[in-house]
Amino acid sequence: MDSNMIFPSSKMGFGCMRLPLTDPNDQKSIDMPQFQQMIDIFMKAGNTYFDTAFVYHEGESEVALGKALVARYPRDSYTFATKCLAWALPDKKAAQECLDISLKRLGVDYVDYYLLHNVGGQRTAKFDEYDMWNFAQEQKAAGKIRFVGFSIHDDAACLDALLEAHPEMDFVQLQVNYLDWDDPQNEARRMMEVAARHGKPVIIMEPARGGRLCHLPDEVTSILETAKPGSTQAEWAYRFCWNLPNVVAVLSGMSSVEQTRENVASYASNEPFAPEEQQALDEAIAKLRSFAEIPCTACNYCVKGCPSGVKIPQIMGLLNLESMTKDHEFVKGLYSWQTADGRASSCIQCGLCEAMCPQQIHIIHQLEVAAEQYE
Repeated sequence: MDSNMIFPSSKMGFGCMRLPLTDPNDQKSIDMPQFQQMIDIFMKAGNTYFDTAFVYHEGESEVALGKALVARYPRDSYTFATKCLAWALPDKKAAQECLDISLKRLGVDYVDYYLLHNVGGQRTAKFDEYDMWNFAQEQKAAGKIRFVGFSIHDDAACLDALLEAHPEMDFVQLQVNYLDWDDPQNEARRMMEVAARHGKPVIIMEPARGGRLCHLPDEVTSILETAKPGSTQAEWAYRFCWNLPNVVAVLSGMSSVEQTRENVASYASNEPFAPEEQQALDEAIAKLRSFAEIPCTACNYCVKGCPSGVKIPQIMGLLNLESMTKDHEFVKGLYSWQTADGRASSCIQCGLCEAMCPQQIHIIHQLEVAAEQYE
């Protein structure tokens, strides 16, 4: 691990991708007075890590952070990250120009943490093609970046391969939460183990699974409330992540003053789970997983002979996620990019996948369901 890597003063991270709006139909209409108040509450409590990206709020997140944080606080009193979504850009020039545009929007000379955003799968090819790995290191040497890392929504094998190929990375940003911890598709535990083996500290994203773990079914809610009355569902999710080793920050996408106050108070009283709390959380996870209807273990036997390259395990996982969270729009959004190169509708119904499935899942039917629901 880089001995010069900066760990913020606390593990509470302020995510700036769901900021309060004055017009819910306009992502650029950030409510600046409320945002400033949120930052003041966050900073006063001793938290210093902020997370934004070139594309958040159509670029206005960086601008707003520059006005609400950079212009109002000494530069050495906070750290922040921003990101480049190279795979969504048309060419190398556009991708490499992102950094200077971000610095101008933010009103700073350097960024503390710079991430190559959403690496993995076919998206990695664009970062390679645009020479973003070398570019980031050159900008680090030039003083425009302090630490370089990448975010990834993929599996442990992909993370391992990327860190083998790019040992120069200072850190990684991973999706980690208690629902994904032992999930065969998302592999959060294994991802954390891979990062630790490579000596890379972790920034955690999606600790509440995009807010889904803050809106649990009644059967699950009752388990947690019995174990610790008065504790919020968000607090259960964050405590799971705050107390993991090798963590730089745990991001919370805050959208209101009330959320900020609640999160700050939760972190101030944070402590590891007592044995009875851990038992309750285990029971809650088991109950959530009992709602999953498809017995897919993500063994990947089904994809080895698929002539259409359908992302079968990912699709089965998304169908199960909707069964567990009851949030169709959220899962549909995940489907739109997680299966971009292997949609359910590409299935030619050859039956090879069903012949290979150890769980005897009616895969063709489930793919028809997914295509109808998400495409």
